[in-house]
Amino acid sequence: MAKCAMRKMRRKGLASMAVQTVATAKNVDLGPASALSCRECGERFELGPIFACELCFGPLEIAYDLPVGDPEALRERIEAGPANIWRYAPLLPVPADVAGKPNLNPGWTKLVQADNLARELGVEPGRLFVKDDSGNPTHSFKDRVVAQALEAARAFGFTTLSCSSTGNLAGAVGAAAARAGFRSCVFIPHDLEQGKVVMAAVYGGDLVGIEGTYDDVNRFCSELIGDPLGEGWGFVNVNLRPYYAEGSKTLAYEICEQLGWRLPDQLVIPIASGSQLTKIDKGLQELIKLGLVEDRPYRIFGAQAEGCSPVSAAFKAGHDVVRPQKPNTIAKSLAIGNPADGPYVLDIARRTGGAVEDVNDEQVVDAIKLLARTEGIFAETAGGVTVGVTKKLIEAGVLDPTLTTVVLNTGDGLKTLDAVAPTTGPTATIRPSLDAFRAAGLA
Repeated sequence: MAKCAMRKMRRKGLASMAVQTVATAKNVDLGPASALSCRECGERFELGPIFACELCFGPLEIAYDLPVGDPEALRERIEAGPANIWRYAPLLPVPADVAGKPNLNPGWTKLVQADNLARELGVEPGRLFVKDDSGNPTHSFKDRVVAQALEAARAFGFTTLSCSSTGNLAGAVGAAAARAGFRSCVFIPHDLEQGKVVMAAVYGGDLVGIEGTYDDVNRFCSELIGDPLGEGWGFVNVNLRPYYAEGSKTLAYEICEQLGWRLPDQLVIPIASGSQLTKIDKGLQELIKLGLVEDRPYRIFGAQAEGCSPVSAAFKAGHDVVRPQKPNTIAKSLAIGNPADGPYVLDIARRTGGAVEDVNDEQVVDAIKLLARTEGIFAETAGGVTVGVTKKLIEAGVLDPTLTTVVLNTGDGLKTLDAVAPTTGPTATIRPSLDAFRAAGLA
């Protein structure tokens, strides 16, 4: 009861701003989505643009009437679908004809068998995989979640798409809005990496820098929702959050399908808000419930940067509640000091026999270079965090190198060049002659 009460207190301020006077889901097609369900008390609400329980202030998530019947028929239906997330439309809060609407159509990114990296880390051949989500339209996994939020925004009659962002989400919202014909206005901390600022601004929407951390930006957006200025605005990670978050489930679906409809034994997932990790677990549980994969144990490991590691600190201390931190790390896409889903991450890590670990900035950079050198994948700093944590967990004997392990890379290293630029450059600079090349010792 104490844990639940503390979570309620933490969300109470936002809950008072959670309701807008806009259309609900009456006569709106959101596929198998049937209701919004509170993760704390179980109370159900009609589908609509709300994100917090009116009774206990807990977070809301989508409840479904999932397809029942022959698992093999459902597998065949999925496999016959498009090579993007809409192959899983029967399991998502979207209309059946979603693939025919203007959308960036993200997903179905590569699952790379990383045997070269496995050798470096001491993992058995054929057991280590990298789910490389840098192949999405704006080069991060955020395209998945924004695609879901966009469909909800359409259903509820919003005209502006917005968000608070540490960078990747801002670009994903700007691009998705441009493609769908929405106005966009996104809010970011004022000190983001320049590559992410440019990528968010280039799509022509409004980009607003807020003086402060991501948590300051998020608080501002929550206030804007409750103000007349925010009328008609769909904030993908606030009032549309229950729908937005479901996009992360598609990572679980794809990983299992790409493994031949098998659960991985171990997953290493980065933690920002913690939503991605919790929804991947939800997706795995749904696949089990539907009979699409064999029910067997799997372990989930969360990865954070040491300079913003509130969930890792809570896990190591044996706490159930996450104490906020002020971020100070090069992994800015993970720099959320007060992660909304932190307590649920702790629950999942403990339930599955996993863990939550962190690495320092130097280890992040080393891991980025290691992945690039071994597999030709240039990850952003969040990918450096997951690879670095994987290495640390193997060396500590926590992660089993004989089991099938999937490590997530959620974005493209071209967005975070500043992290590696100081220690990366030409091997040598020489005169244009063979003698100079020989003298450099490179022949």
